[in-house]
Amino acid sequence: MILKTKKTHGSILILTLVFTGIFAVVAVGIASVVNYQYKLAQAKIAWHNALNIAEAGLNYYRWHLAHAPTDYQDGTAQPGPYVHDYLDPQGAVFGQYKLEITPPNLCTQNITIQSTGWTSAAPQTKRKLQIKYGKKSLANFAFITNTDAWFGSQETIHGLIHSNGGIHQDGTNDSQVTSARQTYTCTRSQGCSYSQTKPGVWGTGENNDLWSYPVSNIDFNALTVNLAALKNLATSSGIYLPQRGLGYHIRFKADGKIDVYRVTSLETPVTYYDMNGDKKRDSWDIDREEPYPDYFNYQLPSDCVIIFVEDDVWVDGTVNGRVTIAAAKLPEVPNNRRNIIINDNIVYQQKNGDDVLGLIAQQDIMVPFYSAPNTLEINAAMIAQNGSVYRPYYPNDIKDTITVYGSIITNQTWTWTWVSSGSWVTSGYQHTNTQYDSHLTYGPPPSFPSVDEYSILQWEEITEK
Repeated sequence: MILKTKKTHGSILILTLVFTGIFAVVAVGIASVVNYQYKLAQAKIAWHNALNIAEAGLNYYRWHLAHAPTDYQDGTAQPGPYVHDYLDPQGAVFGQYKLEITPPNLCTQNITIQSTGWTSAAPQTKRKLQIKYGKKSLANFAFITNTDAWFGSQETIHGLIHSNGGIHQDGTNDSQVTSARQTYTCTRSQGCSYSQTKPGVWGTGENNDLWSYPVSNIDFNALTVNLAALKNLATSSGIYLPQRGLGYHIRFKADGKIDVYRVTSLETPVTYYDMNGDKKRDSWDIDREEPYPDYFNYQLPSDCVIIFVEDDVWVDGTVNGRVTIAAAKLPEVPNNRRNIIINDNIVYQQKNGDDVLGLIAQQDIMVPFYSAPNTLEINAAMIAQNGSVYRPYYPNDIKDTITVYGSIITNQTWTWTWVSSGSWVTSGYQHTNTQYDSHLTYGPPPSFPSVDEYSILQWEEITEK
């Protein structure tokens, strides 16, 4: 018998083709996965690099502001946005960032900067960061004075206290009390029976661990409000009241409107003593007034308003909005400076930062004889640029309580209370309370002066919609 071998070449070829096909499919799949992973890794790298480039843009403009604090156009004097190359360590262009800058305005003194970054290799992958910078306003303090100060045992202050002179502190404080003086001469007007050399801060008040002296002087000259600039702002976009009669009375209304009156006569003069101890006979109280038609029952034109009064001005009412009132006669003549008079309670509709009032007097801010109620509340940040924040000494006229929610910034001596023999109140308010308004630190009244360098208030990534 002869055996014959069966040929299987065709079967082997088919199996080879099958396995080759499977291998090819697997290989293509693996290559696709590898390629996808590579692209994903590159996308992640581009995503992270875009963030780093955007942050570099923010850092650049923070540096720019440190050298040019009022330049919000990137040194170009042209509107943005502004695009910059981002270089690698070898000096080659690695990516770019785009800056969009919102400068301070009348309503806010904060700066908003948006920086969008991307790499040259993946320009479609962008990240946007936003940062807000701000400077602390003077209203960060509850009390600042350019001279000596005395807080009596019935006085309470919540917030920072600073004097460029010495401080006699017999009252209550819950924050830092600082003086620019190592020692000073305390006189009878500051609670010493005779002239004595005292430490920069001293007295019987509690929390003396919060007292500090000497510290840096606050330069009142550098912080002087530019009254001419305020006048220009009021003339162009706010309210300007020219000198006329005896001055104006501005009453704020809870609905956001104001009533402005022209003062036509004052009450019978009374005898008083001013902060220099000079005896005078005069009146700071309104007897008669008439509506000022242009601004009676007048809706404030925006959320942020400058009112410039080229005369004395009386204020009271309920503030709804963000307003600064300045009283000044320009050009300035020392004997012809203007004052702000607190005619009655002046309060905010809400104490949440939406409603704020700045009072800037060329000379004094004062509480008069007749108008002041027995219990008085003032919601405002007050600046007496050349004079004092005070109530004159009206002999034997004693009130109960005065409460300030805001700030007192006074060039010369301040007081609501006059005493004899250390603690016996002879005129003014027996109890005084000052509570600083924390909302004013970075959200002060329009065009209110600021201190310090820019600080970061907010940092966030903006997601494109």
